[in-house]
Amino acid sequence: MPKKIIDRAGEIIAERARGSYNFVTLAFVDLDGYPHTTTISISKSEGIRWLTFCTETGAKQDIINCCNKASVCINSPEYHISLTGTIEQITDLDVKREMWYNGLKNHFSGWDDPNYCVLKLTTERYSILVDWQEARGNIT
Repeated sequence: MPKKIIDRAGEIIAERARGSYNFVTLAFVDLDGYPHTTTISISKSEGIRWLTFCTETGAKQDIINCCNKASVCINSPEYHISLTGTIEQITDLDVKREMWYNGLKNHFSGWDDPNYCVLKLTTERYSILVDWQEARGNIT
């Protein structure tokens, strides 16, 4: 793996998760077999290995149960990071509490709100362009 490029991509993702402009696109296959893309905020990450997102339960759980393959695209004029892998809904209350932040109060009553969930994307493949250098590959 081109470590320098991957490490820089991980730094960018962490910066996005901490910043006010942290929207990314998340894509998966819906229940009818069509692509579905949505914007969502990164909550936490470990480099490019995994990212978490806080959202509402809604139909996402049925979709994930049907097909757990997903991808995320993080981009700006300076970089493009595309991660593909599997997505799961985390139901562990300790994780939900850890991921909770005050901005979620506008949408949920608290970290234990049954409509609040955490999604985790575990990366299997990546395509990265940062600092005008490109890296593609599989996570090993």
